[in-house]
Amino acid sequence: MNKFPSLKQLYYLVTLYETRHFGEAAKRCFVSQSTLSSGIQNLEGLIGSQLIERNNKTLIFSAIGEDVVSRGKEMLARSQDLMEMTLVSEKPMQGKLRVGCIPTIAPFLLCDLVKAVNQHYSELDLLLREDTTANLLHALKSGEMDVLILALPVGIGSMVSRCVGRDFFKMVLSRFQVEKMNWPIRYVDLPDESVFLLDRENCLTDHVVSACNLTLTEKINPFTATSLHTLVQMVANGLGTTFVPQMAIKHGLVDSLDLVVVEPPSAEAYREIGLVWRPTSSRKSTFDLLADLVETLLQ
Repeated sequence: MNKFPSLKQLYYLVTLYETRHFGEAAKRCFVSQSTLSSGIQNLEGLIGSQLIERNNKTLIFSAIGEDVVSRGKEMLARSQDLMEMTLVSEKPMQGKLRVGCIPTIAPFLLCDLVKAVNQHYSELDLLLREDTTANLLHALKSGEMDVLILALPVGIGSMVSRCVGRDFFKMVLSRFQVEKMNWPIRYVDLPDESVFLLDRENCLTDHVVSACNLTLTEKINPFTATSLHTLVQMVANGLGTTFVPQMAIKHGLVDSLDLVVVEPPSAEAYREIGLVWRPTSSRKSTFDLLADLVETLLQ
């Protein structure tokens, strides 16, 4: 008879990978250190390969160990989805829900979302995480997150998405710049290196470049910011211009600054806001109801 790794063994390995400490991993798994160590050794025996290099001070995961951890996270996530199936089918908006959101959406949506959930679904407990798109998608795939709020389009692989609204881009300039500009604004008339954007790790930059048809790369300043607040401060000091999502303007990002908000040269420049989840998740009804709530907030 073929023998297969148990979910418990995979859980031990994944927890050790996250903690990098046998004692801490055993504590999290509510077992003794010897039990955890024995479980992982048995897993190595079943797989027929060393997963961890051990010495007195450090432990190193082998290439196969890294792969087993990655696949183990996915298997644990699917087993969790299976265990939640009955509960969720009866009461989809109760229990804990781990929600990830990117930094260019989180400050302008999550507070309103928490208030709306507390008002309409008091039995639902949102556990929030703000991070980059890449990190959140990795966490979703591994089962660390249940659902994400992202800006689309973005590569989500085999995940499922639902668009809940459009967030239009606005061009932001200082009043001094406005007085000197020709109207209507054309990108070709902007000074070289006068357009400030976020760093390339932030998907907003790709969305701005694509949606606003910003093909004149010489107009883009080599400086890159990590937040929208930095971008508008650069503009407020007369250093150039930038593009800001409508939701950020609505929530007062530029209110205290002497800035002018205008439509960009490209008509209908926007990003889509969407929810993303695993196709194997049993909580689709939960995600749909949450999406309905986010859609209402974005209107």
